[in-house]
Amino acid sequence: MPIITVRLDEELHRRVKIRAAGAQLSISEFLRPAIEDLAFPGGRYAYTGQDEILGVAIQTYALLAEMAAEQSPAILERALAASRSMLRDRGLIDPLSETLSGMRPALVGNEAGAR
Repeated sequence: MPIITVRLDEELHRRVKIRAAGAQLSISEFLRPAIEDLAFPGGRYAYTGQDEILGVAIQTYALLAEMAAEQSPAILERALAASRSMLRDRGLIDPLSETLSGMRPALVGNEAGAR
């Protein structure tokens, strides 16, 4: 089994060590389920310090998508294809997925052209 090293400040290490001992587990046994939750899709969402920035980026993206849909459905379609490719490359969407979750179908395809 591979071994990883994680640097912790003294206080955090002390608290993890106490919690692990209280559960009668080694530190590795105590932390492994938390790492598995973060690593495997389908687990609960792992909040990070980047979530606020991500929220702003998503709102900006949604606004730009609306504007592009009104101006040129073809531009929107190319941008969505490029986005899907980048998200797949980073493991952020299912490689077999054909749409971005949360995108309104009205923005893509025939309905967008009717605007």
